[in-house]
Amino acid sequence: MKNLNIPLRMRRLRANVSVRAMLAETRVVPAQLIQPLFVVEGDAREPVESMPGVERLPIPELVEKCRELVALGVFGVALFPKTPEEKKSPDGREATNPDCLVCRAIRAIKAAVPECVIFADVALDPYTTHGHDGVLDSAGTDVDNDASVEILCRMALENARAGADFVAPSDMMDGRVAAIRETLDAAGLTRTGILAYSAKFASAYYGPFRDAVGSKTNAADKVSGLTKKTYQLAPANRREAMREALADEAENADMVMVKPAGPYLDVVRDVRESTLLPVAAYQVSGEYSQIMAAARLGWLDLRACRDESLLAIRRAGADLILTYFAESYARDFSA
Repeated sequence: MKNLNIPLRMRRLRANVSVRAMLAETRVVPAQLIQPLFVVEGDAREPVESMPGVERLPIPELVEKCRELVALGVFGVALFPKTPEEKKSPDGREATNPDCLVCRAIRAIKAAVPECVIFADVALDPYTTHGHDGVLDSAGTDVDNDASVEILCRMALENARAGADFVAPSDMMDGRVAAIRETLDAAGLTRTGILAYSAKFASAYYGPFRDAVGSKTNAADKVSGLTKKTYQLAPANRREAMREALADEAENADMVMVKPAGPYLDVVRDVRESTLLPVAAYQVSGEYSQIMAAARLGWLDLRACRDESLLAIRRAGADLILTYFAESYARDFSA
């Protein structure tokens, strides 16, 4: 057969593995990943049933996990507590206890692995009996924005005093970034950064995470009408997500985040093109669990789908990715 007269042959740039590696436009390296970790009281690991391979760790094992991650090149961890039921309250007061589970974990990690970069989650859902990210109004029908921000500021202050490198408000209350910055600066904690969950959507992909931290909302919410949709973004609203990100930048966030990552790659790209701040994206529990479940059934190749999903998030514009795959990716990366 006669060759076609096509001087432009794009396949020349895909000819073999070496050429493809040389010309890769996007790369994922372990240093760009942040491993979310769940911490629990006591001395026993607890598997998270809805997240295969993920466990809640007692503080001594959490410290060792951080040591392993740093050795693998994953320098960032995001901490989430499973608060004992007896320490939960309607106002989530345990979140402001300087000796709470997370603060003790932060101090232990920083004492043993000082090079580990700690992102401390700032929201009340692991601490409240009702499972919402703030305190409720007097009628119990909505989250009280300003009262919640006041508590979140105290929570962020204790996390920072314990040694967190970044506090990460994930609550989606209006004005909380500016209030937290003012609180930290007034306490002389000017070096503590803020990673703002700027575009956090009211997503169906959070279910396994809520199992992990025990923050499922009350069944009574269906009767009262109380819903996280009054503070988290509507999945349909792309422009509103941009307003949130730009507002957090104006309030002096050091980084902004989009959550979830995979279903919102268009928003990741929008944010990336509109700010000079570092942009993070959170590959959430539901994204992780659906890949793990399909792989266990033999329907997907786990490593290939894991890597492609992370590459897509980086390609969309994320500088950092919070992902439960961070450790496994780093182990395969260095193999």
